[in-house]
Amino acid sequence: MPRITHCIFDMDGLLLDTERVYTEVTQEILDKYANGIKFSWEFKSKLMGRTGNESAAMVVDEYKLPMTVDEYIDITSQLHEERFPLVKPLPGVERLIRHLHKHKVPMAVATSSSREKFLLKTSRNKELFSLFDYIVCGDDDDIKQGKPAPDLFLAAQKRLGNPSAENCLVFEDATNGVEAGRNAHMHVVWIPDSNLRAIAGDVDSHGATLVLDSMAEFNPEHFDLPAFDTAGNPETIHESDIVHNA
Repeated sequence: MPRITHCIFDMDGLLLDTERVYTEVTQEILDKYANGIKFSWEFKSKLMGRTGNESAAMVVDEYKLPMTVDEYIDITSQLHEERFPLVKPLPGVERLIRHLHKHKVPMAVATSSSREKFLLKTSRNKELFSLFDYIVCGDDDDIKQGKPAPDLFLAAQKRLGNPSAENCLVFEDATNGVEAGRNAHMHVVWIPDSNLRAIAGDVDSHGATLVLDSMAEFNPEHFDLPAFDTAGNPETIHESDIVHNA
């Protein structure tokens, strides 16, 4: 396996449990304005990793909602503001981030969220996110396209000092994000929600180097990163778990 020197992390549904909030809020909107039609994971998977405006436009169009995209954003933003500050890191996240920071592994967050939404979502986890060297957001000036375009990861790579893409490891939960990482020619660890994994099945890895059920399973040694210092290392990753890409 390649020697990884730099790590780039998505945020929503990967570091923080925010995708649950997006699902709940969207379903509430559909209950009120679309006769309770189910917000399916098949459709949700197409939204994940896209910018807020892109996702909003797709929802309004898909479900023929009686409102403009701006009105949809206004309604959902009010609900998001109440709930995002309450979200917590997902299992395994704090241990890995603190470990990499301790060992001075350069790290960046590359999120499709706007800078304003990023600050809202991370408001109770400011100390944890202060451990990252850089935060790249979807409304930064150098981001022209959301995922699956590679803009976010290329911007993170540049801010980290332009290491070789071969030495960059992306962590993602969304299929659009996995494709964005691959489009940036980086290695990708895909940690999908179980519902998303069920859609993809065991065969389709979307080009990811490694697929895990949880960040808690990640073993840094597999990518030549410093080993965890304490007992209780994640379950050993076997060669058969790795997806080899051309």
